[in-house]
Amino acid sequence: MPERVENAPGVQTRRARRAAEVTAETAADTRVAKTHPTHWIPRIALLCTLAGITVVLPLTDNVSPGNGTFVAGASAAEAPLPGTIEALGGAVGTAPPAAIAASVATSTAAERAEIRANRSEVRDPLPGCAGQPRSMGANGQLKQSDLCTLWDGTNKLRGDAASSLAELNLAFKARFGHDLCISNGYRTIAEQRVLKSEKGGLAALPGRSNHGWGLAVDLCPTETSGRSYDWIKENAAIYGWENPAWALPGGSGPYEVWHWEYTRGVMASGEHYNS
Repeated sequence: MPERVENAPGVQTRRARRAAEVTAETAADTRVAKTHPTHWIPRIALLCTLAGITVVLPLTDNVSPGNGTFVAGASAAEAPLPGTIEALGGAVGTAPPAAIAASVATSTAAERAEIRANRSEVRDPLPGCAGQPRSMGANGQLKQSDLCTLWDGTNKLRGDAASSLAELNLAFKARFGHDLCISNGYRTIAEQRVLKSEKGGLAALPGRSNHGWGLAVDLCPTETSGRSYDWIKENAAIYGWENPAWALPGGSGPYEVWHWEYTRGVMASGEHYNS
C-alpha cells in the first residue's frame, strides 16, 4: 500500500498543477489570437474599397464609350473645377463665358432700341410733328414749317392741333380698325376764296375761317353718321375737339356736323363764336 503523503506548505497538488497548466494554455491562446493576421482582414478590405473610390472612379471619366479603353486627356477640354479652398475663398470667377455675355448684350441692346421706339410712338402720335403752335402769321397765310401733315399725307394742321387730333385718331383706329377720314384741314386764303364763291353762305368769309388758322377739320361723310359719329361725339372732347355750337342745329351758323375745331387753339388765337 503506497505511502500517504500529506500536503506540505508550498507543495502543489496534482489538481492544482493541472489547473495552473490550463490557465497558462488559455493565456497563450489569447496572445496568439490577438496577433493572428486574420484580425486585420476587415481593415485591409475597407482600405482597398476607399482606394478604389479615390483612384478608379476618376479614371472612368476618361474611358472611351463602348470599349472601356482609357483615353488620356479626354477631359482636357473641360474647364477644371475649383478647389475647395478656392471656392470658399471666392477665387472662382463669376463672369459668364464671352459668347453668352455677347449674346446677352446684343439682346439687351435690341430690346432697349425697341422700347425706345415704342416710347417714341407713344410720346409722338404724329411722327415729325413737334406739336407746337409756332408763329401765328395771318389767317390763311401760315408758314408751311408751322404746319404738320396728317396721317393721310395730304391735309395739314397747326402743330398743336395736329398732334391732339393724331391722338384722337389712334383711339378711333383702335376702336374701328381704320384711320379717321378727314376731307379738309388747313386752307390758304386763296382756297377759302374759291370755296366761298362755290358754297356761298355755307363757307366763312376769307380770313375768318378757323381752317385758315389750321385749327379746324371737316370729316368725311362716312364719319358723320352711325357708330363712328356716335363715338366721335362721345370722345372728341377728351382730346380737345368739338363740333362748335354755331354748327349745331339752332346755332348761329349753318348746320355742319362734319366741321370740328380744336377748342383750345380757337379760344386762344382763332375765330371763336359763342353760338
